[in-house]
Amino acid sequence: MELPTVSGQELALWRDRAKQDAIAAGVSPDEVDWLLEEVADLDKLSLRLESFKERSQIPLKQPLSVLTELWQQRLQDRMPVQYLAGVAPWRHFSLKVATGVLIPRPETELLVDLAVRAIQASPTPDLASGYWVDLGTGSGAIALGLVEALPNATIYATDTSAEALAIARQNAIALGFGERIKFCQGSWWSPLEALKGRVSGMVSNPPYIPTSEIARLQPEVARHEPLLALDGGSDGLDCIRHLVETAPDYLCPGGIWLIEMMAGQAKQVVQLLQKRGCYDKIQIFCDLANIERFALAYRC
Repeated sequence: MELPTVSGQELALWRDRAKQDAIAAGVSPDEVDWLLEEVADLDKLSLRLESFKERSQIPLKQPLSVLTELWQQRLQDRMPVQYLAGVAPWRHFSLKVATGVLIPRPETELLVDLAVRAIQASPTPDLASGYWVDLGTGSGAIALGLVEALPNATIYATDTSAEALAIARQNAIALGFGERIKFCQGSWWSPLEALKGRVSGMVSNPPYIPTSEIARLQPEVARHEPLLALDGGSDGLDCIRHLVETAPDYLCPGGIWLIEMMAGQAKQVVQLLQKRGCYDKIQIFCDLANIERFALAYRC
């Protein structure tokens, strides 16, 4: 099917109006260019230099009238721009996203790097070539990061949401990893009974927002991102507490337990791990903003 087109001059006028509207609505005008990169296949340089103005025809994935409607949805309903475009950048991937999955954040990228470093720091042999699991995979971001970083590992990804798993599978196939990740529907470890005692590493970005705080989040998050991926219970630790309790049944000796958490939860997470009595070498790592964001431990 032939794509709709627009002249460079017409698109430049649309871009200027969209940026003015963004500023008036308290939205970053940079998001306009991010959206144009996705729907008009324009690169950052041509947008910055405005060289696209000279083109007589620019193909669009959506007609300009639809693009206008989408942008108004961004400003009026605070729909995240990633959902409007249907994609989100993560590491060097471009991942399909929709309202049924959490938008992958840049800080979560560090989980993959921490997993690799944890393997390198461990005396346990063969961790890099064993079974690794991404619990609560959502868009499949963490599983995809792991499958690329650990070419000899077998990756499992679980989620309770059929919609999320469908999106994760699409992402895996699009990136050429469809055969290397095993997707399973179910809550946390429940679909992985056959792996008890054999898992080299568990990585998860579980829900960790206290229920009472969700309504106070940015409207982009509170209104549009899936509650299932946000709500961590009254203290935000329900899911993390479950993973602390259940993971020892699945991790092999020396296996890695690694999660993302909310700012201010590090002390409680360390206490949970210590109390369980099945973990050692418990460590807390900060994100790029120097916020304590990740907890790592090894199965005794």
